[in-house]
Amino acid sequence: MSLLLVLGGALLCAAGGVPGLFLRRVETGRRLAVAGSVSGSLLGLAGAALAAATGTVATIHRAWPIPGAAFHVSLDALSALFLAPLFLVSGVAAVSGARSFGDEEHPDDAPRTRLFFGLATAAIALVLLARNLVLFLASWEVMALSAFFLVTSDRSSREARDAGRLYIFATHVSTLVLFAFFALFRSLSGSTELVTLPAGVAGSDAGTALFVLALLGFGLKAGLLPLHVWLPPAHAAAPAHVSALMSGVLIKTGIYGIVRFTSLVPDPPASWGDGLLLLGAASAVLGVAFALGQHDLKRLLAWHSVENIGIIVLGLGVGLGARAAGRPEWALLGFAGGLFHVVNHGLFKPLLFLGAGEAAHVAGTRDMDRMGGLGKLLPKTALLFAAGAVAISGLPPLNGFASEWLVYLGLFDRARATGTDALRAAFGVPALALTGALALACFVKAHGAVFLGNARAEARQLHGQPASHGEPAAHVGPMALLAVACALLGLLPATVAPALERAVAIAAPGLAASRPLAELASLRTVGVAALTVVLLLGAVALFLRRRLAAETMAGPTWDCGYARPTARMQYTASSFARGPVGWFGWALRPRLKGAPVAKLFPTAAQFESHVLDTVLDRAVVPVFRAGAWLARQGRVLQHGRMQLYLLYVVATLVALLFQV
Repeated sequence: MSLLLVLGGALLCAAGGVPGLFLRRVETGRRLAVAGSVSGSLLGLAGAALAAATGTVATIHRAWPIPGAAFHVSLDALSALFLAPLFLVSGVAAVSGARSFGDEEHPDDAPRTRLFFGLATAAIALVLLARNLVLFLASWEVMALSAFFLVTSDRSSREARDAGRLYIFATHVSTLVLFAFFALFRSLSGSTELVTLPAGVAGSDAGTALFVLALLGFGLKAGLLPLHVWLPPAHAAAPAHVSALMSGVLIKTGIYGIVRFTSLVPDPPASWGDGLLLLGAASAVLGVAFALGQHDLKRLLAWHSVENIGIIVLGLGVGLGARAAGRPEWALLGFAGGLFHVVNHGLFKPLLFLGAGEAAHVAGTRDMDRMGGLGKLLPKTALLFAAGAVAISGLPPLNGFASEWLVYLGLFDRARATGTDALRAAFGVPALALTGALALACFVKAHGAVFLGNARAEARQLHGQPASHGEPAAHVGPMALLAVACALLGLLPATVAPALERAVAIAAPGLAASRPLAELASLRTVGVAALTVVLLLGAVALFLRRRLAAETMAGPTWDCGYARPTARMQYTASSFARGPVGWFGWALRPRLKGAPVAKLFPTAAQFESHVLDTVLDRAVVPVFRAGAWLARQGRVLQHGRMQLYLLYVVATLVALLFQV
């Protein structure tokens, strides 16, 4: 029943956008698409919840006429853990996107976007269910192509077209690498199904090549640094509800691929876990460092996806290393922390993207240096964005703290061990702590620059209505639902402990299944601590409200001695982050224009700081430009004369004869 619910939900999501392509009444097509997404999401969410709660495995296997292919799908606790946020985010994002990317402003693009939004949801679900290699690759390619059309939803935007070209190139590289990965997997396992590999294969050269191919193919989709080059441009250029789906769910298919593959290896070597630890730490720290240097609000959030993928991979590295060391308690904590963060990130990141999309729409820009004061126009959005900021910063009482707590415990347990295990995990703890501190600083910057202070530019009207008229329920409702989910998982994290244990038993077969829930019992303490924080904050807020209501006097804002303060005297997002950006200047390589003025009575001056993607702009782009230059030089050989082409053939044959 659970598998049928998930498949039915995916089918409804995929079919919801089809009528809008043919119906003359645009409003009818929009309502049918939203109804299909919401009803399909409810069905799929029910099926995923049932599988996660019971731990039962449901399978459908039907033969196909294509050689090596079969419709072989299976729903287990591991797939259910990824499917739950997929259907929740898809439903709420569809409701929000029907208004924020509507037919009034995008009459030609909106119906197409709704179609590919539902198709992407269904394809992601099929990727998470597929157990046949051919079916997996087919679903993967449908997902990739649907996401391309979603990134380029606004066909009038050059930024969206450029981001789409970069994304389609990166995703096809990922697919080609996965072709090689599955071909090697087929030769080693002797099957076109996802089956357990023979013992001893992982330690061979072929096993190492298999792991490297999996890391490249799946890591490119996940946005793991330095394979992230497509992610910031695509998430920044796409509509907000598309960014919510891609960041919250789609990139997690890469994480799922890594976890599913390693679960099929009975004896992974310790070097695999060490590699994931190193890549996770680098992605987490540098991802948040690059986020601090961004001016674009959505690009800042995109870099935080790179950071959180790093946190997830840190947990997976602990778990995979634990399997090699034969330590089930580390495996349970590491995998549970990483998988729990998959779910949590799938909730608070869409919340942040939906809030950022609304703020950018009202302000008419995504440049935080030109925003400010939007909390007065969008008070509910400001509050819900703050909730998402608390969650992503890993602070109690919200859910980000609970999953990072498990990763911390796994790292601490491994660091307390003797020998090389302690040395391998020692750098992970400070890396995770530094990541949390920088994330907090980054979201203080983002929330303060966007919602607090005074407006640096005149705000646009709120979707055709004066902003003072309030915020539509279609905007606030999806964000509020995600915020409530973040709060519930933060206050009651122990409720998901059984589902986490079942998922880890699949991710780490033979180790985690033999352990009781004692290793996850600390989640109850985390919940009690979170509830205590809520009560304390509530008491302080009530006390301050009563005191300020009795003693507050109206007056001008203290202006530090300035007679006529203006919005330009506020800290900008760039100036706030100038210190941390300087600390990581060796990696960020910021571009500076002008110089800060330190005179007592300065004259007119200008100073700008821009942080580009070091990997993309300083490595990938120059290499491709050099390749394009070489290709242009090769045109001298193309004269269009058949005699010359025959001469080339003869010269090649003569050269080959001399080689013989």
